Amino acid sequence: MQVILRQDVEKVGLRGEVVDVAAGFARNYLLPRRLAEPAAPGRVAELEKLAASRAQHEAQSFEQAQELVQKLEGSELRFDVQAGETGTLFGSVTATDIADRVWESQRVRIDRRKLDLPESIKRIGRFEVPVELFADVTATLRLAVVPEGGELPPEEELDALDQVAAQEEAAAAAEAEEARVAAEAATEAAVAEAEAEEQPADEPSAAEAPSEPAAEAQAETDETQT
Repeated sequence: MQVILRQDVEKVGLRGEVVDVAAGFARNYLLPRRLAEPAAPGRVAELEKLAASRAQHEAQSFEQAQELVQKLEGSELRFDVQAGETGTLFGSVTATDIADRVWESQRVRIDRRKLDLPESIKRIGRFEVPVELFADVTATLRLAVVPEGGELPPEEELDALDQVAAQEEAAAAAEAEEARVAAEAATEAAVAEAEAEEQPADEPSAAEAPSEPAAEAQAETDETQT
């Protein structure tokens, strides 16, 4: 029996496909659960027409995406930013900034979520950021993050600045870790001190406290001496 799948069905087929299945399986499982519908000739023809239209649209979109790749990769996006002496930005260049700049310079809308930018750019330099334009079509955006009012230094100087920044970041991370460990130690010491203060004072032991007979004998001795 031929049916048209309305949803993906494991080991049977994908949504929209026309598949041959056992009549009992169709009547007892697929059709009652609305996972499929009978493959009426008119309905099959309609699906084939939709599939052809979708394929044509995707082909056109693919060609347009290829044209966009050439357009986007043919220029460099420049960002003039405020930066310190070591090249660290006073702020950052985000995926939203990049998408906005593409629109401003190229009049091309891109989805910032399609940019392969794990974290914002926080240093001057040249960067390459891939962006997915269409299925299996990716463009690589070239960025120049330049100190405001100037130009990028030579690559050798940029590399040296990167090394200095990396050392500073490592030192800051080590200092933060030391501070964290010290804070934890101080907290543990304070908790231990508070718990010690809450414990009641130790009562005299049985060996230290006099027994009743001994106390009475001591009292009689004191009276005799008197």
